[in-house]
Amino acid sequence: MTHASPLCARIDLSAPDGRVRLDALRGKLVSQGDVVSPAGRQKTIDVFGEPLSPRRVVERICEDVRRDGLAALLDYSRRIDGADTIADTVIVSPTRMAEAHAAADPTFLATIRRIRDRVERFQRAVLSRDVEVTLPGGGSLRQRYVPLDRVGVCVPGGAAAYPSTLLMTVVPARVAGVREIVVVAPPTPFGAENPHVLATCHELGVTTVVRAGGAQAVAALAYGVEGLPRVDKIVGPGNLFVALAKEYVFGDVSIDSIAGPSEIVIVADEAGQSESIAADMLAQAEHSPGSAILLTSSASLADAVAAALERRVAVLERCDLTRDSLQRFCGIVVTRSDDESADLAHQLAPEHLSIDTRDPESTLARIRHVGAAFLGPWSPVAAGDYAAGPSHVLPTGGTARFAAGLSANDFVRGGSVIALSRADLIEMADDIRLLADTEGLTAHRRSVEARLERS
Repeated sequence: MTHASPLCARIDLSAPDGRVRLDALRGKLVSQGDVVSPAGRQKTIDVFGEPLSPRRVVERICEDVRRDGLAALLDYSRRIDGADTIADTVIVSPTRMAEAHAAADPTFLATIRRIRDRVERFQRAVLSRDVEVTLPGGGSLRQRYVPLDRVGVCVPGGAAAYPSTLLMTVVPARVAGVREIVVVAPPTPFGAENPHVLATCHELGVTTVVRAGGAQAVAALAYGVEGLPRVDKIVGPGNLFVALAKEYVFGDVSIDSIAGPSEIVIVADEAGQSESIAADMLAQAEHSPGSAILLTSSASLADAVAAALERRVAVLERCDLTRDSLQRFCGIVVTRSDDESADLAHQLAPEHLSIDTRDPESTLARIRHVGAAFLGPWSPVAAGDYAAGPSHVLPTGGTARFAAGLSANDFVRGGSVIALSRADLIEMADDIRLLADTEGLTAHRRSVEARLERS
């Protein structure tokens, strides 16, 4: 029997409409969606004089910034964020960042340094390194990796401050060897005006922080404006407008992903811990919007988690927002077997996958599509969000089927180096001739023969 609890949808996959309901729930939060609050829709009317779709809003903003540069950036900051930023103050002064750093609580800075060290350790371990293959004739083939010159990092600043985003984006870029990192953050108390954000930037060696957010900041990074050259790549999280702007500028600049709201899928059997499962679901729901889906074959665990959600949500600081996310975007799914739970998780390809089963490694072996996996009861998603080492910038909305989380490797560009000897070219010559003739590109064949005739 399928029924709904007042807090979180319950879906029984043995019911005729079970899979349909699960697919509908999953489809609500995607990067191409239209999840905008009533206040956001009203803001669109206030700024543009008409109820434009989010995609049309982004197109207008990006084209205005491309055409008018800094003037458009400042104009949208004023109209959207109410900022009084001018050309002379759009970039936070180094003095202001140094002051924020000097005034920061030593305990906060010590925490930032410990996390930085953990992230560095992991990112250095996974960083791609040059590879060389020696050929029989004495030549060589190499894969060379060079860091990008200039990278832009988007840091949200609407409902909360996010120094963690700086750690999870700036540190991998530094490990890769990127020389110039530009941070953009809204001109708000939680963004570019936030002392924790500025202190973290200073600690991590960021010297350019721009008081701008949203689609206008993405466009400024992609196209460049007066005093701010364009970057090679834009990374970092943001709302729907930031995601759509990154999609719009892709091609003029590289991006990490077109991310939707945060999400978790939890796979648990009867050994699962209901209290920690509920706590993880609430942690995602409080992003508001945020999605949390439990897949379990245990009806008793499903009941226990539902009860724990009711009990725990009432004491949260963001209780109303979290409750709204639970009711709209979260679900407790009772499957017909543990194998079905794992297979569904693989199909959903979640951003975060939490596994609370008797044998988490065995369960993970069945689930190949996942942004980041958290195994066992002692591995909360919050550890990955804040402190463990891998970046918390991850593929969402099922894109883990083909995309990976951000790492130091996203800030290097691989390129091949071919250095042949005469003997190597002779060994390859007949193969080159045949394929060149097959494709009708005879000048290709002759570029080889010219060398061999000369020698």
